[in-house]
Amino acid sequence: MRRAVVAATALMLGGCIPRMEPPNDYGRPAPPPPVDRTPPTTDFTPHDEAVAAQGRSPTRPVTRVAVPGAAVRPLWEARPVEADARIVEASTYVVRPGDTLRGIAERTGAGVDAIARANGIAAPAYVVRVGQRLTIPAGRYHLVRTGQTGIAIARAYGVEWSRIVAANALEEPYVLRAGQRILIPEAAAAPGSRAAERAAAFQLDVDDILTGGEPALAKNAAPAKPVARPKKPLPATVPVAPPKQLAGGGFLWPVDGRVVRRFGPGRSGERNDGIKIAVPLSTPIRATAAGVVAYAGDGIAALGGLIIIKHGDGWTSVYGHAAKLLVTRGQSVTRGQVIGLSGDTGFADQPELHFELRKGRTPVDPQSQLRR
Repeated sequence: MRRAVVAATALMLGGCIPRMEPPNDYGRPAPPPPVDRTPPTTDFTPHDEAVAAQGRSPTRPVTRVAVPGAAVRPLWEARPVEADARIVEASTYVVRPGDTLRGIAERTGAGVDAIARANGIAAPAYVVRVGQRLTIPAGRYHLVRTGQTGIAIARAYGVEWSRIVAANALEEPYVLRAGQRILIPEAAAAPGSRAAERAAAFQLDVDDILTGGEPALAKNAAPAKPVARPKKPLPATVPVAPPKQLAGGGFLWPVDGRVVRRFGPGRSGERNDGIKIAVPLSTPIRATAAGVVAYAGDGIAALGGLIIIKHGDGWTSVYGHAAKLLVTRGQSVTRGQVIGLSGDTGFADQPELHFELRKGRTPVDPQSQLRR
C-alpha cells in the first residue's frame, strides 16, 4: 500500500519537480547503477535501488513550524555573487618605507594570506621589512563583500567550495571577512559558461554548509550571539558565533530506534558519513549535545529536512530526513532538546533519521561516541 501511495505521489508531482541524478552519498552525483535483482541488505535499501533506477527526486515536503523566521532562505540562494575576480600575474615586490602587507595586497590585487604563505610571514602580525623581496603568487583573487558566503562564491565560479577552502588554507570557524581576497582555483567548467550554468553545476553537501554557509563579516563587526528563544528571524546576512567549547556529558542518542545502516563504506561501494536509525513517523529528534543551530532547511535534496548543530571544540552534529524543523539558524539548544520530528523526506526508504557526528571536517562513527 505504501509503495502504491509513493508511486501515485511521484506521478502527480512529476510535472513540477525536476529530475535529478541520485547521489552515491548525499550531495555527490553519480551515474545511476544497473538495478540489482538480489535481495537487499541494510547497506543498500530498496529505496536506494528505486532511486538509482528511476533517477527521481524526493517528493515529501518538509514543514518548518514553531519558530519565527524558520523559513528564511539562506544567503547563497537569495543573493548571487558576481564572478569578478582579478587576475594577478606572478611577480616580485620590494618593500618600501611605509608599506604594510595589507597595502601591498591592495596594490597587487593578491590576497594578504596568500602573500604571507608564499613568503613565510607569520599571521596575524604580517611584519615586513624595508627592502624585503616578496613573491606575489599568481592566480584569480575574489574580493569578498559584506554578507557573501563561501557557497555563493563557489557557485559563481563553478568551483567546489572544498577546493577554495584548501587553496586558501581556511580554518574553523570559516567565516570570511569583507575586504578579504581569496584565491579561486580554476573551474572544471568552461571559462565562458554563464553564471546560471555554473550555479546549476554546483552540488551542495554538508561540508559546504559547515565551512561556507556563514556570511562574511563586515569590518569591525562581530557575529550575532545565539538566543534560546528567537522572537524574530535572524537575517541571512548576519553570521552566527559558534560555541567555543563542548559542554560536558558527552553525546546522547538523538532518537531511540534500530540502526539500519552503519557508518562507513557499504557493500555496494557507496560511503555513509553517519548512521541511519529507523523510527516511527513524527518521533521527536533531540539535540545530541548543547550547541548552536548552524542550518535548518532542505537544501540537500537527498537528506530532506536537515538540521546542523555546532557544539564547540570542532564538534558538529547532523540530522537528516526530518519532516518538521522546530529550530532555526542562530538558535541555541540544550542537550536533549527536541529540535524536529522524524520523517521520510529526501531519499529515505522509511521513517528514519540520518545522523552524523563530525570533528572538524572529518566524519566520525557516531556509535563510537553516543551514550544511552
